[in-house]
Amino acid sequence: MAVLKFRVYLEEDDAVYRDIAIKHTQHFLDLHLAILKAYEFDNKHQATFYRSNDAWQRGREISLEVYDKTYVVPPLLMADTTIGSEIKDPNQKFIYVYDFNKNWVFLIALIQIIKEENPKLVYPLVTRVEGIGPQQYGTKSLLGEKFADIEEKYDLSEAADGFGEDADDENDAEEDAEDAEGQMDDDF
Repeated sequence: MAVLKFRVYLEEDDAVYRDIAIKHTQHFLDLHLAILKAYEFDNKHQATFYRSNDAWQRGREISLEVYDKTYVVPPLLMADTTIGSEIKDPNQKFIYVYDFNKNWVFLIALIQIIKEENPKLVYPLVTRVEGIGPQQYGTKSLLGEKFADIEEKYDLSEAADGFGEDADDENDAEEDAEDAEGQMDDDF
């Protein structure tokens, strides 16, 4: 049974990617879940694949479900569509969009076709990880509540250019010390 290896790029940064191996008989739903796991995203949002060409133009849609929007052609469903059925070219490409509000876009390129699967492996699987993936919900989710504590403790919002009031206090202290030194010289 053939195994297809896809490179899943973050659209904004092609240095960030994950290689995913999947059997040609598995469904787009399996690929959808593998991408989310590879990028450490949750599975709470809408998603869709588009068959694509070399110019990354969006073609036939393969959707998680039928959404309330206008379709040129009714979408295929991820749970019903095998990956092998949508491979029309040895360099096949897909576009994957996750969370229509945040609009996470991934570019997917078929990079290798392996004739035989490895019976010791469970597919789909991530075979390579390059670059640090984005945080699904932004920086604050990385540290959670701790970020707010750090921000408050160090007053990060006030010191926009890296200098706070303390720098002025230090300059004043230096000037006061020089004045006192000059005063002492006058006394002697």
